[in-house]
Amino acid sequence: MPFNPKFLQTDINTPQLNNSEDAFKLNDSEVIDYIHFSLALHSRTKFAIWVAWNIDGRNLKRIPRKGSSFFEDSRIPSENQAGNKLYKSNPLDRGHLARRVDLNWGSYAEAKKANSDSFVFTNIAPQMDSFNQSGKGGVWGELENSLYDQTEMDQSRVSIIGGCIFHEDDREYRGYKIPTEFYKTIMYEEKGKLKTKSFILTQDLTRLSFLDLEAFKTYEVAPSEIEAKCNFTFDEAIHQANEFDLNSFIPTERQPLNVTSEINW
Repeated sequence: MPFNPKFLQTDINTPQLNNSEDAFKLNDSEVIDYIHFSLALHSRTKFAIWVAWNIDGRNLKRIPRKGSSFFEDSRIPSENQAGNKLYKSNPLDRGHLARRVDLNWGSYAEAKKANSDSFVFTNIAPQMDSFNQSGKGGVWGELENSLYDQTEMDQSRVSIIGGCIFHEDDREYRGYKIPTEFYKTIMYEEKGKLKTKSFILTQDLTRLSFLDLEAFKTYEVAPSEIEAKCNFTFDEAIHQANEFDLNSFIPTERQPLNVTSEINW
């Protein structure tokens, strides 16, 4: 099963693109499905506009990464994917947008297939492996773990929407515009009440090296800010459950998150 909008008690639909021409169409649909996740692929940049996935924390399986290989989706022409030619013989990490370990739940066979699907290039973006590793990526790499550690969510279930943020001035490399901002919106329920948190991982573009991990910081933001940057619309339920949007909270001087304990889950 791909991303399930009914995974939580509150239905959460995938984002609606403001311009459907932004997305590559597979069988006339902008939504491309895999095991436990779905995504929309940008027709120009070849990276995911959004990836939506479900996590069943009570049924996670330990699936080894060893032996897994990155691959192109055979349903999609190679010229519409950012495949191995982008990453070959350079320092760019092939990084998961939907985290591999998040997807490995259900029966062992199902978790194993989800693990394999997670390596599809449509779910990959440059540099994200370093950010997803808590030892390197700091707060960004610890978001999901922090949520499980600091809350008593209903049924240990989480839904997440994340992806790349594109800018006209993104640096081009081997014919691809390399994104320097990423976002993640996390949805969960406590005592039947939906809660949402949105984050942006952004780079100080004044820094010269676009591979410098130290230049990237994680900020909590309103879902509406992500919408404006990504040219899509979140499900209204996400806004109604987010304190930043409900309070129209815009900090005068935004501060990056230094540790996950600064997040008010």
